[in-house]
Amino acid sequence: MSESTTSIKHVASPLARQTLLDGDLTRPVAGRRPIRLLPWLQVVKIGGRAIMDRGHEAILPIVEELRKLLPEHRLLILTGAGVRARHLYGVGLDLGLPVGSLAPLAASEAGQNGHILASLLAPEGVSYIEHPTIASQLAIHLSAARAVVGSAFPPYHHHEFPTSRIPLHRADTGAFLLADALGAAGLTIVEDVDGVYTADPKGPGGEQAKLLRETTAADLAKLEGTLPFDRALLEVMANARHLERVQVVNGLVPGRLTAALRGEHVGTIIHTGARPA
Repeated sequence: MSESTTSIKHVASPLARQTLLDGDLTRPVAGRRPIRLLPWLQVVKIGGRAIMDRGHEAILPIVEELRKLLPEHRLLILTGAGVRARHLYGVGLDLGLPVGSLAPLAASEAGQNGHILASLLAPEGVSYIEHPTIASQLAIHLSAARAVVGSAFPPYHHHEFPTSRIPLHRADTGAFLLADALGAAGLTIVEDVDGVYTADPKGPGGEQAKLLRETTAADLAKLEGTLPFDRALLEVMANARHLERVQVVNGLVPGRLTAALRGEHVGTIIHTGARPA
């Protein structure tokens, strides 16, 4: 009868018995550029308030433009939340709900916008998929269709950072995190303005605002005032691993999205903190 052993087998690793917060320890591994999972993918984020809330006059031209782009690109189309999410925030804050409860409520509206967009693109085989499917089965869906639609909100939900009463990580941030994690070819943010301005072009004194054709996330972080995207986006851009730039374009102008996906400079290009490969 063989003698059983109770000895413990160890896997040799420099991380054994050490904290992953030790930068000197993790740098040899974490400092390398991760593998690009879907380098042929283009991610397009459609603004909820900027596009979807405007109804058929804004939605149908974007849908037609996306339809014509399908033979050229494989797309992950992500939708943001709009004015209904703001109403949810208002009601939730009146009820005293924590930020972790407000985040999934707003994300549900982004998902509703995604269902609308996917339904309009259904004749081309496009469907809406939830976050777990994006995380584990996106590649197989994109082998069956040229595009899929999802919610741009990050799935933090009840684990949203409790540093604010309103969720910090919203649709623009979620779209960037997903595009960068997948190693996508690019991210295009579709809004209702020509790009990023030095001041709010729709606010008081907006006629003095100047369009920034090209800038960096670091420079925008120093800019006071409103931006056409979540300010938290600038923080995650600083830690980008793949995406070196993002372009913000005006989806109300026909052809802008098409030009951006073809590599043309038609909005504001924002350079991130990612290093060239």
